[in-house]
Amino acid sequence: MDWLMGKSKAKPNGKKPAAEEKKVYLEPEYTESRITDFQFKELVALPREIDLNEWLASNTTTFFHHVNLQYSTISEFCTGEACQTMAVCNTQYYWHDERGKKVKCTAPQYVDFVMSSVQKLVTDEDVFPTKYGRNFPSSFESLVKRICRLLFHVLAHIYWAHFKETLALELHPHLNTLYAHFILFAREFHLLDPKETAVMDDLTEVLCGGPAGAQNHVKER
Repeated sequence: MDWLMGKSKAKPNGKKPAAEEKKVYLEPEYTESRITDFQFKELVALPREIDLNEWLASNTTTFFHHVNLQYSTISEFCTGEACQTMAVCNTQYYWHDERGKKVKCTAPQYVDFVMSSVQKLVTDEDVFPTKYGRNFPSSFESLVKRICRLLFHVLAHIYWAHFKETLALELHPHLNTLYAHFILFAREFHLLDPKETAVMDDLTEVLCGGPAGAQNHVKER
């Protein structure tokens, strides 16, 4: 399953990205926009009567569909010409194929790889079982972590490269709400490496009350 890793590597491209000059998505008038004031910390907590893997599976599948939908709203602007690499700040993401070969691709190609591979996983009964009596594979938590890492890449790219289009469509409240919910869920169950999410720590601090690596308050499971 190495092809799911979606590894990243910071690689300066020799020029300063325009978005780096001013991160519009950090402006208070936009970060304060949400579609709900619900306390996500309560929403992400594991209910007593629910199995952990069932909870992870249900939420991971839901996040996948919501991230896919959010990206689809700006996909016409995310073209091979406009986004020649899958970049966020000074970090460039490469896809790794089934043989582990690093593939440099455009952002739309990368997102297509992400969505296709995750779709295949969440609909695989051997990985995300939905029928009674079927067990989750021993590698399930590891797969969920990989999926979350890939979905994070997509969310981060939307903010970094397509926030102005998101604003024009007045969908930034939805994006902010999705990001906050996703990050707090990942934080609750230690699904994302703080080093991986550091690229968006400034946004995380504003939307979630601290960087994604701030997990000390969560008990180890």
